[in-house]
Amino acid sequence: MRAKAVAGALAILLAAGFGVAGDFGTGANRFTIDFVTMPGDAGDLGSWSADNYTFSGVNRDDYRIGLYEITNDQWNKFRTELGVPVTGSPSDAYDDSPYWLETNVPTNMVSWYEAAQFVNWLNTSTGHHAAYKFTGMQGQSDYAFDTWDSSEAVGNTNLYRHKDAFYYLPTEDEWVKAAYWNGTSIQTFATPDGSAPIQGVETNWGRNSPWNVGSGSEELNGTFDMMGNVSEWLESPFDDTSYGTASFRGLRGGRYWDGISHGLGYYDRGIGNPRYEYPVRGFRVASQIPEPATLALLALGGLALIRGRHSL
Repeated sequence: MRAKAVAGALAILLAAGFGVAGDFGTGANRFTIDFVTMPGDAGDLGSWSADNYTFSGVNRDDYRIGLYEITNDQWNKFRTELGVPVTGSPSDAYDDSPYWLETNVPTNMVSWYEAAQFVNWLNTSTGHHAAYKFTGMQGQSDYAFDTWDSSEAVGNTNLYRHKDAFYYLPTEDEWVKAAYWNGTSIQTFATPDGSAPIQGVETNWGRNSPWNVGSGSEELNGTFDMMGNVSEWLESPFDDTSYGTASFRGLRGGRYWDGISHGLGYYDRGIGNPRYEYPVRGFRVASQIPEPATLALLALGGLALIRGRHSL
């Protein structure tokens, strides 16, 4: 009976797009990241264009994306657990602390290289392979980002991400799919019906500061703040197919100071030097789907959570 209950719970959870939370850190530094599941082959994007750049969307396995942007609380707990400074080369990629200091706002003033170290720790602290290659000694000034050989890379082509990594920064395809894909096509906005978001209700834009993650309305695929709060680092280079270590990276999502005509729609792409840190930049995390045994252990608890939500 219990096996049937677990199987049934799994089916309900996956059908509902429920993603099992990841649990990280120890003691007072323990935190979770909540995910929502996105379908792979059943929801291929095909080819699509934005800002005069054409993407050839590819079939992929199911994956998960964070419901929320990473917060200052999660970032600070990571730094404590890491045990060495988040630093390296170039030094100016690591020289600023968050400008907005509130506990549950998105962490900010974070470079791409810093986000990559956070993701690597998510992997190595849970027994997985690091997503991103660094050379030198972590916590020292010689610690520098490098690329994987094609034999180690995802699909033999994404030289930034190791093929065995479990947690990672989303590619632009993965981010856009999670924000705008309605199962049939890409919508203009990430609202459930594709309409323009309401300022201060469905997204945080046209304001003077970020708000606590999840303060707005739930978006199309269960996420929050993909249309606004801070712009988010993508794993993908903006347009460099050779995957240079210092190549400009893509950014997605509106910043809190943006207007509706910039940053909120699927057609808006951002670009950033991976070493630069700004108050309007942060990130969210994506991951593979846990193994069935792991899902089964948490399925009944997740089902109870869903039932609890419906009973509120």
